[in-house]
Amino acid sequence: MKIAVVAANGRVARKVIAEALSRGHEVVAFGRHAENNTQAKDYRQKDILNLTKEDLAGFDAVVDGFGAWKEETLPLYSTTTQHLADILSGTDTRLLIVGGAGSLYLNPEHTIQLFDAPDFPADYLPLSKAMAKSLDELRERKDVKWTHISPAADFQADGERTGKYILAGEEFTLNSKNESVISYADYAIAMVDEIEKGHHIQQRISVIRA
Repeated sequence: MKIAVVAANGRVARKVIAEALSRGHEVVAFGRHAENNTQAKDYRQKDILNLTKEDLAGFDAVVDGFGAWKEETLPLYSTTTQHLADILSGTDTRLLIVGGAGSLYLNPEHTIQLFDAPDFPADYLPLSKAMAKSLDELRERKDVKWTHISPAADFQADGERTGKYILAGEEFTLNSKNESVISYADYAIAMVDEIEKGHHIQQRISVIRA
């Protein structure tokens, strides 16, 4: 398959690129910095908001690895996601978003989210709410083949690649050890599996370590 990864120098994006390349997929990496820190041989310097329909034409899937931490940049989650959705509107190219855990639901009625919990870390609240807003806006798009993939609450950059994961849905889920954890490497496996299978169009799913 032909896969584009935007914001490609991010740590999750780099793992997704490595996983896709290891399976023989063709990967084009887009990043705003001149240097290519990914394994992709085809690297194109371009900020997400400068991408055009022509840039992303002909891809089977586009992976959005955008990340921001500073409060003034958090609105870019919505801006960048909508820009990519506008570019891919009406096409067969799938848009896969690297999401967050804070917006997962704690009840079957889907009225309470993880970031509503009293023990949710205050430092992560603005980030989680910005990502949740972006997801809510994406849900309104019926013109794009999007999939939003939330990781476990404990998302480990340097965690081991076990090669196994549990695919869950919109609700916060624990594994048999009562843990919500996954490594970037195992998350990347789940992401590339979803690219290959395409089972969750216009859905948010989540993944945790098996």
